[in-house]
Amino acid sequence: MPTRHDIRNVAIVAHVDHGKTTIVDAMLKQAGAFAAHQHLDDRMMDSNDLEREKGITILAKNTAVKYHPKDGGAPITINIIDTPGHADFGGEVERGLSMVDAVVLLVDASEGPLPQTRFVLRKALQQRKPVILCINKTDRPDSRIDEVVNETYDLFLDLDADEDQIEFPIVYACGRDGIASLTKPENGTVPADSTNLEPFFSAILEHVPAPVYDEEAPLQAHVTNLDADNFLGRIALLRVEQGELRKGQTVAWIKRDGSISNVRISELMMTEALTRKPAEVAGPGDICAVAGIPDIMIGETLADPENPIALPLITVDQPAISMTIGTNTSPLVGRGGTGKGADAKSAVKDRKVTARQVKDRLDRELIGNVSLRVLDTDRPDAWEVQGRGELALAILVEQMRREGFELTIGKPQVVTKQVDGKTHEPVERLTVDVPEEHMGAVTQLMGVRKGRMDNMSNHGSGWVRMEFVVPSRGLIGFRTEFLTNTRGTGIAHSIHEGHEPWFGNLVTRNNGSLVADRAGAVTPFAMINLQERGVLFTEPGTEVYEGMIVGENSRSDDMDVNITKEKKLTNMRAASADNTENVVPPRKLSLEQSLEFCRDDECVEVTPEAVRIRKVVLDQKERGRTASRAKHG
Repeated sequence: MPTRHDIRNVAIVAHVDHGKTTIVDAMLKQAGAFAAHQHLDDRMMDSNDLEREKGITILAKNTAVKYHPKDGGAPITINIIDTPGHADFGGEVERGLSMVDAVVLLVDASEGPLPQTRFVLRKALQQRKPVILCINKTDRPDSRIDEVVNETYDLFLDLDADEDQIEFPIVYACGRDGIASLTKPENGTVPADSTNLEPFFSAILEHVPAPVYDEEAPLQAHVTNLDADNFLGRIALLRVEQGELRKGQTVAWIKRDGSISNVRISELMMTEALTRKPAEVAGPGDICAVAGIPDIMIGETLADPENPIALPLITVDQPAISMTIGTNTSPLVGRGGTGKGADAKSAVKDRKVTARQVKDRLDRELIGNVSLRVLDTDRPDAWEVQGRGELALAILVEQMRREGFELTIGKPQVVTKQVDGKTHEPVERLTVDVPEEHMGAVTQLMGVRKGRMDNMSNHGSGWVRMEFVVPSRGLIGFRTEFLTNTRGTGIAHSIHEGHEPWFGNLVTRNNGSLVADRAGAVTPFAMINLQERGVLFTEPGTEVYEGMIVGENSRSDDMDVNITKEKKLTNMRAASADNTENVVPPRKLSLEQSLEFCRDDECVEVTPEAVRIRKVVLDQKERGRTASRAKHG
């Protein structure tokens, strides 16, 4: 069959923070994608604000470099898909893999293969993609290159890779310095026999198969991603499998439900470095973008109008975690950060507080996010949103919050399924790296959460690696406690492992809440009296309302408190008048920490200015009656 030797399509997959985006930066710079005077940021592919803040890749993105071989041959286009490393964004990884012919598996020279490494590699092997192993960060002082290579071979065997897949080439690199070599360097050193990424480019050209096609086959192009443009409207990113796609051409659009309609390609673009440039034609193997089809969806096919043949739809793993997202129902809805003043009133115009606005936004998210589900609930102003994990759902809420939405978020729950009449729940494989002295604390934490230890290894460096199989429920609210117990030194990563029979009741939070019993502004006087009762979350001057949670109780039950109490001032001088007491600084909770903190009868109020935790039922007497009914059946 004919082959296109002028193009290679490759995805870079790895665990979180193993250096995918950094090495793509170096490839772009060394391939001459930018002018010498151009100012370049670090992690250019992480273009999203949240990606830059959190230091992780959330969306799969494609770029292209023109590589000029050293022997003077014709330039070769290398299309690179930069994928997320976090398993919560697994739908992005699966879409990325559908566009390429091989993968580069990046592994940290010190940390070795971790849960997400297993996840992304399993997806690649299932799709029969050839693999190039890149051992990155060889300059780390604690690197252990030989052991990491052996662990990677073990991982391939674990995942039932066949002989062809296990015979993978190995490249050693320091992505930060833009240096790669095919010769193994000493531990803790940069490869010495190279000064650039030339060996890495050569390995890609040699081991990534060039796209093959059938000259007689009709047009087939697969939609793998969506984007939007202020002028062009919805843009579909697709890979041309067979035939040619031209600007102005009329093609058959095969929808998800099997129906077919003819549409015209109004604009055709190809990626060069970080920009899209107009093009006239895209051939087999090309990754391009087209405009002119307003309702096109991921997984659909563009085909020849006279002989339309659909490509298989993209399938992703089922969701494991769900949370309820609804409109803001608190007394402070639409009133800004403090709820006072003319500024807050003028800001109301830009706020999105209605059920219709929230539903429209969730429907828009479904268009580009294939791993999300939105289900109706028994309330008209709330919806159950299901996703891969807590982080993926928290990212969605954070994006909506920045767009001006005010929301009420329920406690994350697991998505169960029935197997032979019994309830099964999702379980995770958790890998924990901790210093030896914190081993007991972690084991105790996992025991409470019904975790089962599968493996434990000690590399002799004072650190221990432990693997647990634990119900996904047990990991909701786990990270904050884990970091506290390991003094901030522990590293934990988890990945979905399947479903097991229901583990029974889990009690993960022993402390109750301090709940405001009236509306008003927080006073320092009240805080001083309350801080011995537990840890407070609010600052002096913050406006609170009845049912809002203002702190964590030191005991297991909830306590209703008056945090707005003022010191009575008289003209009599008291004996204690000159005593000074300091207010202990409150603990500030992020959105993720607030979701972790929630109990079943609590929820999180999210506005552009604030994140507040509150009771689902705000009225104190009503909560008392509900508790009494539950107690006496």
